[in-house]
Amino acid sequence: MFKPSVLAMILAGGRVDELGVLTFYRPKSAVPFGGFARVIDFALSNLMWSGIELVAILSQYRSFSLINHIGTGAAWDMIGRYRGVSILPPFKGLESSDWYKGSADAVYQNLDFVRYHAPAQILILSGDHVYQMDYREMIRYHREKEADLTAAFIEVDPAQAHRFGVGEIDFENDRFGRLTRYEEKPARPQGNLASLTILCFRPEVLYEMLEENQKQQSFEFGRDIIPMMMERKLKVYGYKYSGYWGYTRTVGEYWKTSMDLLGRDPKIDMEKWGLRTNLDHRDIRDCQPLKIGSGAVLDNSMVYNGCHVDGTVKNSILFPGVRIEEGAEVSDSVLFFNNTVQSGTRITRTVSDVNTIFGPGCRIGGPMSEGERKGITVIGWNNQVPEGMVVGRNCTVYPRLAAEKWPAEAIGDGEVLR
Repeated sequence: MFKPSVLAMILAGGRVDELGVLTFYRPKSAVPFGGFARVIDFALSNLMWSGIELVAILSQYRSFSLINHIGTGAAWDMIGRYRGVSILPPFKGLESSDWYKGSADAVYQNLDFVRYHAPAQILILSGDHVYQMDYREMIRYHREKEADLTAAFIEVDPAQAHRFGVGEIDFENDRFGRLTRYEEKPARPQGNLASLTILCFRPEVLYEMLEENQKQQSFEFGRDIIPMMMERKLKVYGYKYSGYWGYTRTVGEYWKTSMDLLGRDPKIDMEKWGLRTNLDHRDIRDCQPLKIGSGAVLDNSMVYNGCHVDGTVKNSILFPGVRIEEGAEVSDSVLFFNNTVQSGTRITRTVSDVNTIFGPGCRIGGPMSEGERKGITVIGWNNQVPEGMVVGRNCTVYPRLAAEKWPAEAIGDGEVLR
């Protein structure tokens, strides 16, 4: 077996405030997705199918869930003499003694690991995107051009472009070309090609840029490294990706991307994409078969092994261990592992974290009003929702809420209960 030429480094350790209670006890990349998987599984599966089997995961925030999920890397066939998954948390030593100060600093603090493996290319990926890509085409182009950096972009709604790094490519064909302009989250974007945070570097140039970046006050690839390379007129190229891409930075985007799994012709087909996950995590492989009661209704939903459904489930995703009792109804929702919905409860447009029990006769969430863009209710993990409780639209309930903190009757639209 030949020593790998590409080292992939996944930026996976942070949390985002927009995901709220879903990232209280886990990094954003470890958020459950699709009824059995985690968001980071998409990047790992893409790497596996691209033949890239030397991977480092840069983790900082509450890494236990991520470490437990990755395990040995066997789920993605990343075990062997010249392949494997290494999780790299911050550390203290004679020289490096700080938390990761940004995405670029995370890589900088692990340059000893990178140099040890001496890759010909370094592929930097985000761990919180949902997409299917064979990276080999982009890497091949990067090598042919002897590029210092090749970055992937996708067309987005111009009204949303200000949220991303925005580039302009002088195309030499329909997908590749020289990157002529780049701005990180511009107030007035001049285009709509958004960065996917898929970056292929020539190692020697990356080392130099990271060293120079340490003299600055900001330590991000999009905000600092790419603009620095553009200013120095280095060989920076762009790749326009045209497939599906789901963002999971906010609760609304997580919910919308989850709903893209449903329908007769779903935008996300995890089987066709070859998505792999660690079935030993949370003992998924040991779950009993799905049980469906004689009076149950399942309509346009994904319901996995370990679930027991006697009620009604519409346009929803249920993770293993969820129980829907007779007379209960769940619609347009995502219920994580081991939720129980007792008789008479109705749950609509809600994301519920693990180990939550909804007492009888509850009303959780509600339909989206005309023109409303948000409206997703989120229930934190390990909660016991009292019988008959009403929780309005766009509400947030913190994890492990004490019984005395629940109101007597209802939580109004948009309220936060902590």
